[in-house]
Amino acid sequence: MALSLVFHKVADYDAWRKVYDSIADLQAAGGVTQQSVHRMAGDPDTVLVLHYFDSVEGARAFFDNPDLREAMQRGGVQGEPRIEFFE
Repeated sequence: MALSLVFHKVADYDAWRKVYDSIADLQAAGGVTQQSVHRMAGDPDTVLVLHYFDSVEGARAFFDNPDLREAMQRGGVQGEPRIEFFE
């Protein structure tokens, strides 16, 4: 099992969440087996997203998908997200 940790700032959480929720099929096709979204206490536009995968290789492939990058841009992700992988 593998876990990805994605930490980023968004322009507007509600707008970002609509886009995030709209890509559930992309997540499933990309091997996401579980996910959770968390907002920073005191800064609700700073987001932590956890995704679970069968392997780190599968997780890396998911984040290399240009459709995901486009969705992040549409959702208002500011700057480059921090993405970490754990086994």
